[in-house]
Amino acid sequence: MGAEPLPGRVVALQANYCLVSLDGPSELGDDGRLLCTRRTRLDKSGLQVCVGDRVTVAAVDWRARRGAVVGLEPRHSLLERPAVANVNRVVVVVAVAEPGLDPLQLTRFLITAEATGQPVQVVLSKADLLPPDEVGAWCRRLEGWGYGTVAVSTRSGEGLETLRHQLAAPGIAVLCGPSGVGKSSLLNALAPALELRVAAVSGRLRRGRHTTRHVELFSVAPGALVADSPGFNTPALPDDPQILAAAFPELLARLRAIPCRFANCRHLGDPGCAMGDGWDRQLIYGRCLEEVEAAAARSRSGQGRQGERGLRQRGDRLEPLLDPQLRRSSRSTRRQGLEQDLPGLEGELSSPDREDSDPDPR
Repeated sequence: MGAEPLPGRVVALQANYCLVSLDGPSELGDDGRLLCTRRTRLDKSGLQVCVGDRVTVAAVDWRARRGAVVGLEPRHSLLERPAVANVNRVVVVVAVAEPGLDPLQLTRFLITAEATGQPVQVVLSKADLLPPDEVGAWCRRLEGWGYGTVAVSTRSGEGLETLRHQLAAPGIAVLCGPSGVGKSSLLNALAPALELRVAAVSGRLRRGRHTTRHVELFSVAPGALVADSPGFNTPALPDDPQILAAAFPELLARLRAIPCRFANCRHLGDPGCAMGDGWDRQLIYGRCLEEVEAAAARSRSGQGRQGERGLRQRGDRLEPLLDPQLRRSSRSTRRQGLEQDLPGLEGELSSPDREDSDPDPR
């Protein structure tokens, strides 16, 4: 058993366990991975361990390759979905075909990535399925949004060397995006030894299949880790319109150069808006803003009606509060009340002058 706590990084979560890669050489050889539990005091403190977290491990059983996470170091960034800590850059992967590229869906992923405060880039996968001029048009459009873009194809090899060079930078890069866009296929092409499971796009609707079930970090170069993550199709939006506006690089850059005339400008063709009217993602931004404002209005309405109508807010819906007088009492409370009333009840049953007492059968 090891007595001195050892530093490491969480590279995967498996049920209630953490797979931790220890720093430097260890008795485990080149692999250096331990399956670890979490100490109770770590759970009671409310700390949630995520993939990418820097941790300390104790009570190491080298033969069983087991240990216990006893400490969690502060994070410098966090991608909430998929949950990855200490992210250095986010790579949003979308396919140009099978499934086709949806600008609104892509924007929602970009908004989630922008929340980390780290560099964000876009990878257009399956570039061989569209004519080169159409792929080039998408690249130019996304660069107008403020994102560096690489078009890749695992079949032809297009763009793989450029992406490999970018992912080889030290730190953690997260590949995220919808299901079926080929994130695992990209990693297999960049590091064939990984042999990650992949599946073809299914059905007539050409929707992606979930082949990656959990987030896991893989080494693609010395000091460079890449997180493969499960695909999902509807990332959440922030709950603050100001945060939403800051997640659009083209809008933020314009506002930093020339502020709007009014502080409460919605940037949708308002008078005195520095962004003006008709910018590329204006309609997409408008749809996202309407959703954020509608959610905020529901929240305010629920808080205002909670006391007046006996309602409480649970997520996006209102639920009635149960009247305390109608609450069911516990068995012990009912039994105690029955015991207190029993003497009087027995007296009434034994009284000869009760109107509803049966006559003496004798």
